[in-house]
Amino acid sequence: MITVEEALSRVLALAHPTAAEEVALADALDRVLAEPIRARLSQPPFNAAAMDGYALRTADLADDLTVIGEAAAGAPWTGRPTPRSTVRIFTGAPVPDGYDHVVMQEDVAREGETIRVTQPQKNSNIRMEGSDFKRNSDFDPQRPLTPRDLGLIAAMNHDRVRVHRRPRVAVLAGGDELVAPGTPLKPGQIVCSNDIAIAAMARRAGAEARCLPIAADDADSLLARFSEAQGADLIVTIGGASVGDHDLIGAVTERLGMERAFYKVAMRPGKPLIAGRIGSSAMLGLPGNPVSSIVCAELFMRPLLRAMQGLAADQKLRRAILGRDIAAEGKRQHYLRARLSVEDGEEVVTPFDSQDSARLGLLAQADALMVRPAGDPARYRGDQVSFLPLS
Repeated sequence: MITVEEALSRVLALAHPTAAEEVALADALDRVLAEPIRARLSQPPFNAAAMDGYALRTADLADDLTVIGEAAAGAPWTGRPTPRSTVRIFTGAPVPDGYDHVVMQEDVAREGETIRVTQPQKNSNIRMEGSDFKRNSDFDPQRPLTPRDLGLIAAMNHDRVRVHRRPRVAVLAGGDELVAPGTPLKPGQIVCSNDIAIAAMARRAGAEARCLPIAADDADSLLARFSEAQGADLIVTIGGASVGDHDLIGAVTERLGMERAFYKVAMRPGKPLIAGRIGSSAMLGLPGNPVSSIVCAELFMRPLLRAMQGLAADQKLRRAILGRDIAAEGKRQHYLRARLSVEDGEEVVTPFDSQDSARLGLLAQADALMVRPAGDPARYRGDQVSFLPLS
C-alpha cells in the first residue's frame, strides 16, 4: 500500500489537460480560461464623474462660476472650458478636458446660471481613466469563472472566451445485487446510489459526466461497459476492486492494457483504490462501499478533474479545535466524517461517534472530513486538528 500523498501524486500524473474551445461569454460560467483575457480598452475609458454635480477647475473653487453646458452619460459636453466656468454633470459622464474636479450637487448653491461651492472639498469625485483596469492588462483568475468574472470580461469588451473543454467522465458501477433508483427491490438487491453521487461530484468539478448502465459481476459485462466508455477523458469504476469481489476490475482492465499507477492506499475509508490509464483515458477504480467511494472521489477524482482543466489541486487542510475526545488511530490515515460549528468565535470540528463507511445518512450530515495521520495518538477536546471542508 502507498500513502495518500503518493497516491494523489500518481493520480495527478494521469491528467492530460483538455483542449481549448471558444464559447460565448454568456455560456462561460464555471468554465476555466485556457488563456488570459487581455483588456481591449481601459476602464473607465475616460475620466468620469463619480456623482451628480458640477465639473470645474480646482483653482476656481472659491469663485462664483457660470454654468456653460451640461454633460450626461452617453452625451458628453464638447465645448471648451473657460476660467470661472462650470458644466452641469451627471454620474458616469466624461469630465471635459480642462476640468479637474466635480463638486456634488448638495455642496452647491445655484441661482440661474451661476453657482457657488458652499462646502469644503476633500475629493475630486472623478474616476480617472484606467483606474479599474488598463488597456492590454491581463486577467487570468486560475479558477472556474464566477458571475463577477464574466462581468469583468464583458467590461474588457470581450463577448467570447477560450476555455478548457469540460472533461468527459464515464461512471461505471458494477454488481449483480445493484438496481437503479426507483426499481422495486427483489430479495438480496440494493439500490445503486454511488454512481449518481460520483457523477454529480464530477459535474460540480466542471466535468460532463454520464452514468453507464450497471455492469454485472462478470468480465463480459464489464468489457461491454468499458467499450461504451470509449472517448472519455476519465473512466470511474465503482466496486469490483477488492479481494472479495475477485478483483474483477483489475482483471478486466489488465486485459484492456491498463497501465496501472497503483493499487491500494493506506487510508480509511477507501483502501481498495486503483488508478491508471487505458489508452487515452485516465481511470480510477473506486471502492464499492458508498462512503468509501465518495471520500475517494473527493480526495482523488476532484483534484484530477481540476488538473485536466489546467487548475492546481486545492486540497488545503484547515485547522480547528477538536470537539470531543477520540482514541488513538490505527495504521492507516483516517478521514473521519465530522460536523463543523463555532464556539466562542473559534471553529470546532466534531467527528461523529459512528464512522461506519456504509452510512450515507451520516455522510450527508457531515461538513468536513477530519484528517488523522496513521498512528496518530489519542486526542482530546480542545486540541488543534486538521480537516478538509465538504461542499
